[in-house]
Amino acid sequence: MNFFLNLKELRNNFFKKENIFYAILIMIIFFFDRYSKLNIINNFSENTYYVNDYINFDLIWNLGIGFGLLKSETTTIYNSISIIIGAVILLLFFISLKSRIYEKYVLGIIIGGALGNFYDRIVYKSVPDFIDLHYNNFHWFTFNVADIFISFGIILFLFSGVSKSS
Repeated sequence: MNFFLNLKELRNNFFKKENIFYAILIMIIFFFDRYSKLNIINNFSENTYYVNDYINFDLIWNLGIGFGLLKSETTTIYNSISIIIGAVILLLFFISLKSRIYEKYVLGIIIGGALGNFYDRIVYKSVPDFIDLHYNNFHWFTFNVADIFISFGIILFLFSGVSKSS
């Protein structure tokens, strides 16, 4: 019986005004990421596009998680990591429904980006990364718009934790 009360409470929480805005934020980030990736996939599939001395657009297909970490060619490992990522996204979503407004939006930024990359993992079996930051011969990991939002959200989350402890 308690389980059903919690589902009812979750449903009621979801339809609060701040949660509607929160869901819209997630969708905006997700669609912005999709738009950027589709533009790159359709226009730069085999070429490097020079932007300036520090940035190129260069499409690579990432089999790992953020910034190519845990890259694996094995289907079992790839699928296991994808399931874990999906579970973490769901967990963050349910946590955010009961969070304070600031935390809700910070988690929304992370979730929006994570959903963009998760979608690619499911649809393409790989994540398209294309932003190549470099200085002379030093190149940072190639990344995408979703990675920017995930990283930005994590930084905001860490700063909010630091400010609470001081």
